[in-house]
Amino acid sequence: MSEQSAKPYLVRAICEWCADNGLTPYLAVKVNAETRVPVAYVKNGEIVLNIGVSATRRLTIDNDGVRFSARFSGTSQEVSVPMSAVAGIFAKETGYGFAFTVAQDPAAALSAATTPQELDIDAALEKDAQDDRDAKDGGGKGKPRPSHQQVIK
Repeated sequence: MSEQSAKPYLVRAICEWCADNGLTPYLAVKVNAETRVPVAYVKNGEIVLNIGVSATRRLTIDNDGVRFSARFSGTSQEVSVPMSAVAGIFAKETGYGFAFTVAQDPAAALSAATTPQELDIDAALEKDAQDDRDAKDGGGKGKPRPSHQQVIK
């Protein structure tokens, strides 16, 4: 028998704790192909959602994910977040909560790791030459770089 993740239990616990203490639970989500959220509010592949009782309707938090209906700019939308995309749950007012690691899509991770980087050799050489000139002149940003050679007596 495989052990279930504690994440859905912790999300429910923090949500309930927030309700008991008059705080607003916020859900941090790493958006992926399985999340259904309003894309206009996604920044850098992430979105933070207010999942408080006053902001949602039909809020369901189960072992598979978080689902609810909410209004965004006056338009009602259905939101569905798989538990694997939940990056954290916290109280807006205090910041107290939990952060979780979100596994990256294996195909996307492999693609990012194996995509060759385009390098402008001329620009890189010119930057190195400028850095060397700045180091010799004592100008530039801060102290000049120390020489890689050392005299040891």
